[in-house]
Amino acid sequence: MNYALNSQPPRPKVSILQALKGLLPLVHGERSSLVYAGLATLFNSLVNLTAPLLIAHIFDTYIAKHQFAGMLRFSAILFLLYATGLFTSYSQTRLMGSVGQRVLFSLRSRIFNKLQELPVAFFNANKTGDLISRINNDTDKLNQFFSHTLVQFMGSIVIMVGAAVFLLSINFWLGVAALTPAALLLIFTRLVSPWVKRKNAESMASTGMLSAEVTESLNNFRVIVAFNRRDFFRSRFAEANQNNYKKALMAGIANNLFTPVFGLSSTLAQLAVLVYSLHLIATSAFTLGLLISYLAYVTNFYNPLRQLAALWANLQVAMAGWDRISAILQLQSDMPQLPAANAGSESAGTAPLLEFRDVSFQYTPERFILQNLNLTLERGKTYALVGPTGGGKTTTASLMARLYDPTTGSVWFSGRDIRAVDTAERARRIGFILQEPVLFSGSMRDNILYGNAEYAGLDDTALLAVLESSGLASLLQRFDGGLQAKVASGGDSLSLGQKQLIAFMRAVLRRPDLLILDEATANIDTVTEQLLESILQKLPAHTTRVIIAHRLNTIENADEIFFVNGTGITRASSMHDAVDMLLHGQKVS
Repeated sequence: MNYALNSQPPRPKVSILQALKGLLPLVHGERSSLVYAGLATLFNSLVNLTAPLLIAHIFDTYIAKHQFAGMLRFSAILFLLYATGLFTSYSQTRLMGSVGQRVLFSLRSRIFNKLQELPVAFFNANKTGDLISRINNDTDKLNQFFSHTLVQFMGSIVIMVGAAVFLLSINFWLGVAALTPAALLLIFTRLVSPWVKRKNAESMASTGMLSAEVTESLNNFRVIVAFNRRDFFRSRFAEANQNNYKKALMAGIANNLFTPVFGLSSTLAQLAVLVYSLHLIATSAFTLGLLISYLAYVTNFYNPLRQLAALWANLQVAMAGWDRISAILQLQSDMPQLPAANAGSESAGTAPLLEFRDVSFQYTPERFILQNLNLTLERGKTYALVGPTGGGKTTTASLMARLYDPTTGSVWFSGRDIRAVDTAERARRIGFILQEPVLFSGSMRDNILYGNAEYAGLDDTALLAVLESSGLASLLQRFDGGLQAKVASGGDSLSLGQKQLIAFMRAVLRRPDLLILDEATANIDTVTEQLLESILQKLPAHTTRVIIAHRLNTIENADEIFFVNGTGITRASSMHDAVDMLLHGQKVS
């Protein structure tokens, strides 16, 4: 499956109505708030539509006849209408602001939960910064859409439709003259909108790539400093920043294109009304009060239209953001959980702990990393995987832990297809110490007990007793502060060797059935390595160990040694045989 988000084929074009329907599930459960906000918007629109008629009535009935008492009375009514409209407008803004925040919270949760379902291959294919941008930036665009744009959009349409009805009902042909520029605007908008949406999508993608570039450079800043390549950092950032600037500039031009065009159409409509209405007044077919109300209705029609220019651009931004978000939400993992019925019927007690059955694997269609691999691991034994860099050792171990599924063939664990083993059970029974350990900000205790439900409820005293019985207490003493020692984000305050010690404690404490050590002692001194070996001897007798190492003394006590190179694997008959394979780079036929 292609998990690279930025290389996904373009989604088919949909209308705005279809796009809005796609957003409806996001506001599921917000029906009451939307109804109240819609009623408030409707009332506020009716106030704006009623006011010009009242003004015309005041002018023709009271001002023209100098009846100031009636003028004051209707002016008070007009003030009350506007005051009520102010209250309803505030209520609508507050309601939709709350809706927008809840949608933002829900959407970010959905994206994060979806990311938890996706396999390791997804994260290999996508940059972290771009994913962060989709979670933070793109979802905020949708929040702004629901908080502000949606109700304003609806309110503007209600006022426009109402104003158009009044314009045509007061004088049909004058109304036609007033609305003709709007018809031309409709054609212009339909032609330009796809271009505007495309420019906004490009701007969002460039923002994601800028975020990805900054994240990658900051994560690797120590390497940049070590090689004195700050110039490389600056040039890469400058290139990404320049690209983002150009894309954002074009998006800004696109988003602001509607406003002057809509303003011009409003001016043309008012001129047409003035010219035609003066003729009607001269023939006594129109009153001055009606002219004032008519110009007010023209304003009520075209002012919302000008607002729609900005709102339309915001809508295009929201749609572009939704495209990027839904690209994640629509992904499905290609590592399904099989039902227990498909697990197989072999007895777990007599079956090998782990088997590869004709396993082949490839990251890309162009090249197989492993091909037709058959391997059996018995309980309680120690196995070593050796071979040249890039030969497939870590890939083999990753298949054992089901970080990936084979391209063809199957992996069996304790007599069952590993795809049918529950995720929690697999994590509990298979321990994996990565070549580059991953730590989380918090305390030493948090990192040691990460994902370990068995000991999570123990206090520090009880946990120390468990560590003592497992032989791990001596490792903990190497850290100032013990269990409460602070671990910075990513473990940056610790050496790589210290990180490996913490990862070692985390994995061994689970007492797994299968423990995979991928260069787990590569950055640890010889004395500490011997201590770790003695700790491993305290694991249950049924625990199977798989050791990946380049240092031969690490694997000298292995029960069996496998040489992994290219697409195959073969068993070394002795340590001397393994050394000979490494020296000559033997390939399996």
